[in-house]
Amino acid sequence: MRTTVGIIGAGPAGLLLARLLHNAGIDSVVLESRDRAYVERRQRAGILEQGTVDVLRAAGAGDRMDREGLRHDGIELRFARRRHRVDFPALTGGRSVMVYAQTEVCKDLIALQLEGGGPLLFEAEALAVEGADTDRPCVRFRHQGVEDVLECDYVVGCDGFWGVARQAFPASLSQVFERTYPFGWLGVLADVPPSHDELVYARHDRGFALLSMRSPSVSRLYLQVPEGTDAETWSDEEIWDELERRFETDDDWTLRRGPITQKSVTPMRSFVHEPMRHGRLFLAGDAAHIVPPTGAKGLNLAVGDVVTFARALVHERSTGSPELLDAYSRTCLRRVWQAERFSYDMTTLLHTAPDATPFEDRVQLARLERLTSSRAAETDLAEGYTGFPFA
Repeated sequence: MRTTVGIIGAGPAGLLLARLLHNAGIDSVVLESRDRAYVERRQRAGILEQGTVDVLRAAGAGDRMDREGLRHDGIELRFARRRHRVDFPALTGGRSVMVYAQTEVCKDLIALQLEGGGPLLFEAEALAVEGADTDRPCVRFRHQGVEDVLECDYVVGCDGFWGVARQAFPASLSQVFERTYPFGWLGVLADVPPSHDELVYARHDRGFALLSMRSPSVSRLYLQVPEGTDAETWSDEEIWDELERRFETDDDWTLRRGPITQKSVTPMRSFVHEPMRHGRLFLAGDAAHIVPPTGAKGLNLAVGDVVTFARALVHERSTGSPELLDAYSRTCLRRVWQAERFSYDMTTLLHTAPDATPFEDRVQLARLERLTSSRAAETDLAEGYTGFPFA
């Protein structure tokens, strides 16, 4: 097989890149190791930044999102039994976010790709990227029990942290920056309408809690738990009781309870691989960087990466200049590190470290007091949450 761009991974990054290239008249092939059903049901992110929303609309993938997604114009911060709303449009010149699950983004992009895009091969396991530093890189893969080779002009690894793309980088070239956190998130899906019409981020002495949603009838909620926690050790009643404690306020707000249909624990880590390009191999999304979910940045960073690559390739095709492709890693990493900084700030602002001293607890509360009493500090949060601009 031969194509211009070989894309490894049919998550939102790989699928959106295929769509952007198709719209620009550039052919691609997408290889995905899992089957279609798995890709369309794996639960991941649910918050789309303003820039991501705009890109999906421009790519022709925004119709269902605009019908079914939930526009949010703010979030609520809770601490010391108090509530404070951050008004995004008022602080950012009209920007907002959209609650629309990654599963739905993938369904929309898969349908478009299968309808009129290039080949999308499910259950096609990428085995290795070879010749990245040549002008004819290729991907060895296995599909339907047969090994094959996809010859490309460029390879983009959208295959996540455990994928093969990053493994093709020479050890002498790679730099890794990471931090692990001594806690995780116990996340649940519940068949109950959300107890608030916007996301609620709660700082409590017992640990962080987040109230989110997937639809007007399905709630998504999270509890900070110790690292290594087994979700099955928590009963449904214990989860609801603990959520109620951490969301407590001095007014008459109440938490709605309902049947929990899914629960799991997400570890918390920050990770960046530099550079994001080696020869004609480019990394995008979790293959290059991971953020703790507190800042809702993971999917949105991946979108920024593939938008940057697509623009650079279109520029090279139209002008003959590789300038933007050569700058890919540097361009992406500027945005990546701002998102890493934002996610780290949100995580350390709202989570209770197991070894935190009374001094550190008071500093954390002072940071929240400053944030909720200063328009400048509040604007910085709103600008970061609604998304840093694409290059």
